[in-house]
Amino acid sequence: MPPGISTLAADAPTLSAANTGFMLICSALVMLMTPGLAFFYGGMVRVKSTLNMLMMSFISLGIVTILWVLYGFSLAFGTDHGSLIGWSSDYVGLSGLGLTQLWDGYTIPVYVFAVFQLMFAIITPALISGALADRVKFTAWALFITLWVTVVYFPVAHWVWGAGGWLFEMGVIDFAGGTAVHINAGAAALGVILVIGKRVGFKRDPMRPHSLPLVMLGAGLLWFGWFGFNAGSWLGNDDGVGAVMFVNTQVATAAAMLAWLAYEKIRHGAFTTLGAASGAVAGLVAITPSGGAVSPLGAIAVGVIAGVLCAMAVGLKFRFGYDDSLDVVGVHLVGGVVGSLLVGFFATGGVQSDAKGLFYGGGLDQLGKQATGVFAVLAYSLLASALLAFVIDKTMGMRVDEDVEVSGIDQDEHAETAYDFSGAGGGAGSRKAAPGPSDAVSAAPNKKVDA
Repeated sequence: MPPGISTLAADAPTLSAANTGFMLICSALVMLMTPGLAFFYGGMVRVKSTLNMLMMSFISLGIVTILWVLYGFSLAFGTDHGSLIGWSSDYVGLSGLGLTQLWDGYTIPVYVFAVFQLMFAIITPALISGALADRVKFTAWALFITLWVTVVYFPVAHWVWGAGGWLFEMGVIDFAGGTAVHINAGAAALGVILVIGKRVGFKRDPMRPHSLPLVMLGAGLLWFGWFGFNAGSWLGNDDGVGAVMFVNTQVATAAAMLAWLAYEKIRHGAFTTLGAASGAVAGLVAITPSGGAVSPLGAIAVGVIAGVLCAMAVGLKFRFGYDDSLDVVGVHLVGGVVGSLLVGFFATGGVQSDAKGLFYGGGLDQLGKQATGVFAVLAYSLLASALLAFVIDKTMGMRVDEDVEVSGIDQDEHAETAYDFSGAGGGAGSRKAAPGPSDAVSAAPNKKVDA
């Protein structure tokens, strides 16, 4: 994503109604991704945790919006300080902005850029929530979001996208958020689950998704909203780069879905709906950093590689014993790493910049830059997130009591349940008898032995 740049007065752009309208639509599309993520995650948990999972995404819409207006935009995109953080007093409270003041070097108002970036800030902590399903206090989660975006997301966004940020100045390519969003969230998820531990019954009790139609609905909304997420990240529609990104988003997502399905058919003997949804998301994640640098043929390669590697990665939690409930690490961390590193191989030098990857005669230079960005963000987010979770856990407690986790977090934390079975003539007994996914689904590459 291009940050603000300085231009000579003679070259100064003027406000474009077309680009402004385009970016407002893209902002709305990215906002829709957070409810889409809520449905995606909500269908993957057991009935007794559905509302809590939905709320863990929705609360981010509230908390991050207020923090972004108060100081988040200033920290992420204000005047650079030491290549590590930004700050501009005019951005505090968005109080010093003119009505038609343009984002430097572009034809859209600062207000439009700020609201577009806000939607990225909202969905990033929401992505983390899928790893923590069934076991986190809602108040602790709300506090974690507040601290995490302040300490981790806002600085990392400045590193990657802010004028003067050290990764941006190095030349790391992250078109729409492979490092700042997906690696950041995936590493944070791993850091937190290493602190709070496994769900009761992990690897022992069945924990399969309770509603695959809900999962597919969420995946469809994510796919739809992702066009705004990716194509909008060029901040305009004048030179065709955003159009290439739009095409590559579709192509890579399709390729990843097919690759994941092929892998699970070979490995598990079935084409599952859960695999289709997960494969699509893996492709979306991987093309996010790379889609502005590769050709459509390169996008196919990115999608296929990400689909297979992410399908393989989701089973690692059983081998290594970390309880990543809904495969945030396997899909978002691994997919983000794959997509970011593949820039170093497949960048053509003819789309968003002249940087070329290894397969296009660029040598190892860009790959080295990409690796630096990947591992710097991964390490910082992992360590900082684990520390935040540790402090919260030792002060107010991050996990619900074991009996609450077993009986169902929805009733205890929200005083509601997702489904009322009493109208069908059943009570607790009918809840136990509620149909779940087929046995074939439990064998999906997501290894959902849990529902």
